[in-house]
Amino acid sequence: MSAPHKHAHRCFGVLAEYTSGAELLEAIEHGKRAGYTKMEAYTPLPMHEVSHALGHENDLPKFVLAGGILGACTGFGMQYYAAVIHYPLNVGGRPLNSWPSFIPITFELTILFAALTTVLGMLALNGLPRPHHPVFSVPGFENASRDRFFLLVPHYDPKFDADGALAALRETRSLAVQEVPHP
Repeated sequence: MSAPHKHAHRCFGVLAEYTSGAELLEAIEHGKRAGYTKMEAYTPLPMHEVSHALGHENDLPKFVLAGGILGACTGFGMQYYAAVIHYPLNVGGRPLNSWPSFIPITFELTILFAALTTVLGMLALNGLPRPHHPVFSVPGFENASRDRFFLLVPHYDPKFDADGALAALRETRSLAVQEVPHP
């Protein structure tokens, strides 16, 4: 019989439940002092303080800007190619590259590409679609969409040790601390 893999974990992570956002923020700070860097939080309402406390950067605006620039270049380039290179036609004595007439389509494609990048980027950055996540099987986790706040220390955190994470989260003002089983 082979020895277990050195990175094998008996659980997906350790989950703690809190009654308020302030308690969750205190627990995040406690977890950071304990050395955990890959924690995840689940709240019933958006809390920017939680994102900042966890150190999450929002890259979506950068992707949206890049999508908008790509859309503008596509819109202008498509019209430039059609009017100047592929089928040059002098209308009313204007120059072939009459950029003011290209503005509406360039603007529309800028908005279209930025909007599509927003939707697809949001889905990708949130790891969606995710039909199942291991925390969904924890009893009481459905309260994360109602009135409870949860903090997860996942197994992929570099310092993760199930017993250590259980002990660290029990030192906070949590209602319950439990292991999240692997799927």
